[in-house]
Amino acid sequence: MAQGIYEFSSKTLDGKPLNLADFAGKVLLIVNTASKCGFTPQYDGLQALHKELKDDGLVIIGFPCNQFGRQEPGDESEIGAFCQKNYGVDFLMSEKVDVNGAQAHPLFKHLTSQAKGILGTEAIKWNFTKFLVRKNGEVYKRYAPTTKPEELKGDIAKLLAE
Repeated sequence: MAQGIYEFSSKTLDGKPLNLADFAGKVLLIVNTASKCGFTPQYDGLQALHKELKDDGLVIIGFPCNQFGRQEPGDESEIGAFCQKNYGVDFLMSEKVDVNGAQAHPLFKHLTSQAKGILGTEAIKWNFTKFLVRKNGEVYKRYAPTTKPEELKGDIAKLLAE
C-alpha cells in the first residue's frame, strides 16, 4: 500500500533531513514559496497560522522555488536569512526545489497528481500554491496562490478535528 506523502523527504535550508514520515498524524500545509514575488507577504499569514495552530497539530513547510519569474534566485542561506529577517519565519523551510517539469521534486509530482488545479491541470502555475494534507497523509485540497493563508483556517480546523 502506498504511504502517500510520508514516503517523501527533502532537506531543510540548513541541510538537515526533512522526512515527511516524521509528521504522520499531523495536518500539513505545503507551500511553494519565493522571496521576490507579489505574494511574498503571505509569509506573514503563514507564520501567523504556524504560531496559532502548531500546538494543535498543524505543520507548515515552505518549499522555495525559482521556476516562476526567477523570483527565488538566492541560495539556501540567503533564503533563510530573508524569511527570518523580513517575516520572522520559524516554520519549516525546505531546500530550494523545482515543482514542475522533469526535475520536479517527487513530493510535488505526487501533490499535483492528487489535487489538480483549474480545468484538471497538474502543473503549478505560480508561487504560493498551497496543498493541505490530512493527518493520514491524504491530500485534501489545493489552493491558488491568490488564496491568503488566513482563508484556510476553516479547512485546517476541520482537518485538525478529524
